[in-house]
Amino acid sequence: MAAPRLTRNRPRVVAIVGATASGKSALGVALARRLGGEVVSCDSTAVYRGFDIGTDKLPPSQRRGVPHHLVDVVEPTERYSAARYARAAATAVRDISRRGRLPIVVGGSGLYYRALTRGLFPGPGRDDALRGRLARVARRRGLHCLRRALARIDPESAERIQPRDEKRLIRALEVFRLTGRPLTEHFARTRSPLADYAVSGFAIRLPSADTARRVEARVEAQFAAGLLEEVRAALAAGLPEDAHPLGGLVYRQVIEHLRGERDERATRELIVRENLRYARRQLIWFRKEPNLRWIRVPGEHRDALPAVLGSLVDVEPTQADVEPR
Repeated sequence: MAAPRLTRNRPRVVAIVGATASGKSALGVALARRLGGEVVSCDSTAVYRGFDIGTDKLPPSQRRGVPHHLVDVVEPTERYSAARYARAAATAVRDISRRGRLPIVVGGSGLYYRALTRGLFPGPGRDDALRGRLARVARRRGLHCLRRALARIDPESAERIQPRDEKRLIRALEVFRLTGRPLTEHFARTRSPLADYAVSGFAIRLPSADTARRVEARVEAQFAAGLLEEVRAALAAGLPEDAHPLGGLVYRQVIEHLRGERDERATRELIVRENLRYARRQLIWFRKEPNLRWIRVPGEHRDALPAVLGSLVDVEPTQADVEPR
């Protein structure tokens, strides 16, 4: 099947987003194979080298020959931001298009998706003194104190930022202190780095019971694949515990287990619970993104690919639900 490359004379990019464990990667690969596409990852942890199991990176054998971009591109000691991602992803999208292929953005990192498709404001520079003061408040009074302060000035950002994401909570407060305007307002004034592209976006949403079963199965598979050994090896190689990947979901709980804070069974149960909380936050985020079509079956389901293909015949993407039968 030939890929619909243009939409009203604009090049097209397709996006497959949604909650964790919903089958996004499988659908992205299937779509790429059908339409002659390449995948651009939209995952804030997949960019780091050496972290494969806890991030659930699709192994090369399951990529089925489809090129994947922005996977394993930086060292775990490096800083990687949504702005840096948007620049790199836009470059990848344009390169794929120039070669006559279809760029397919796949992942569940809402901020990265927004940065690419809607843009991020340039923002004020870092104020290390202010950041230090806010970090001390977090240590003395807890992150919930920062979150409450953010909720008073920018409730939308407070809702979308993970409660334990100290870095982003501090950045949101920093931006308000330095500019007098909340992040939400800045986002509304920005321009997408893909403004000249037609973005056809699809989001997978499953019933919560299905998500729970899939998350439980994924966590069991991660432990069976050597998740604990992956973290031990990273620490043995000298990676500090505060390296960015180790502070994320799954790895943070494993670090706590290795410190002796809880046994393995309790750690598995905690990772499942945290994944389900994260899945809910992802859906809250993507419901606020414009022009997404919702697919209500897993990405591996036989109806998922036809649903996307059928929608791509539209001239322009519109808000709709895609509910395959």
